Amino acid sequence: MKFRRSSRLVDMTNYLLEHPQHLVSLSYFADRYDSAKSSISEDLTIIKQTFEQQGIGTLLTVAGAAGGVRFIPNIGEKEAREFIELLCGQIANPDRLLPGGYLYLTDILGNPKLVNQVGKLFASVYSNRKIDVVMTVATKGIPLAYAVASYLNVPVVIVRRDSKVTEGSTVSINYVSGSTKRIQTMVLAKRSLNEGSNVLIIDDFMKAGGTINGMISILEEFNANVAGIGVLVESEEIEERLVDEYISIVKLTNVDVKEKQINVNQGNYFKFLKSNEVFNIDDIDMEE
Repeated sequence: MKFRRSSRLVDMTNYLLEHPQHLVSLSYFADRYDSAKSSISEDLTIIKQTFEQQGIGTLLTVAGAAGGVRFIPNIGEKEAREFIELLCGQIANPDRLLPGGYLYLTDILGNPKLVNQVGKLFASVYSNRKIDVVMTVATKGIPLAYAVASYLNVPVVIVRRDSKVTEGSTVSINYVSGSTKRIQTMVLAKRSLNEGSNVLIIDDFMKAGGTINGMISILEEFNANVAGIGVLVESEEIEERLVDEYISIVKLTNVDVKEKQINVNQGNYFKFLKSNEVFNIDDIDMEE
């Protein structure tokens, strides 16, 4: 079937958006649309310019017979600030207060649109790093991990509190919870992670960082590398932080149960967004 150019642009754009970080050969698009490679190159240039103008991302082109084009998701600073401001407003709602000063976040973590946007925020920072898998601990961090992984085009690995017969043999460690100082256990299936993997750790909430520190310890058992750490909400009122380098979207500065007041600010996200390397690659002749 011969595509008209308008139809080809729409379908090509949709394909790239659905396959982030995936290297697509020029020949694949040429065969898919029964078009010349020169026409495909022109179309990709238009899509690249539109993606960058709209803050959607960019296209990374790789020359040569084994080359192609890769869509790199990205989010503009203006869009990111607007979203994080919206998120802070929702989290600051006093109706979220639970007994003991805990916050109800299940509705946010269960909202696909919000979670997907958070995933794009993290992917925008880590898109230029070598990430093999995204790791989280069961259960609330799972939606966030999958959202990030979908933009980075990598699998998700879930650390559990106890072993499951369906996961086969496991590796377990004991770690100290940062807030309660209790000894707890983490387990990870041996088949879930290859030795030497570069792992991005994602979690929904961090107090002292004991849970994340536990995940770092279990990665050592696999000789894996921590490629980055991202948390949706971090608590500021902590005497000792067990994790130093991490990216947070929202910072919880104070919870006053008596006055039913929740104070939040943006996290340290923009410090890392600004320092992130932005792909600015000249158009490369992909017909080689």
